[in-house]
Amino acid sequence: MPITTSKFFLKDYAVPISIGIHDFEKTRRQTVIINIEMYLENPTTQQGDSIDNTINYDFLRSEIEILTKQRHFNLQETLCEEIIKIIIGKNLFSKIIVSTSKPDIYKDCKTVGFEMIYEK
Repeated sequence: MPITTSKFFLKDYAVPISIGIHDFEKTRRQTVIINIEMYLENPTTQQGDSIDNTINYDFLRSEIEILTKQRHFNLQETLCEEIIKIIIGKNLFSKIIVSTSKPDIYKDCKTVGFEMIYEK
């Protein structure tokens, strides 16, 4: 049975980030929930059961941690774009979907967010 696409994902990764345009957002870090989907076209399934033959999620988490500790982001759009650039650097995926959301902004809704889609 040929497999045409594989999807790797990181769901609900909660990261403290300096983000936002309002003064109160610039004085303290706030939790941002990050979701990522990465699509691999025509994956090779006969590679064996070894971490060397797949995507190691550690790279993604550690790169995001480095990115978010280095600077303040005014916009979720910029954060999504920077995460996509990290993943594009691996040169593996045909489609990448990154979304971010800020759950602590408004009391009358669960979250506010943004999603960006990259396709080769």
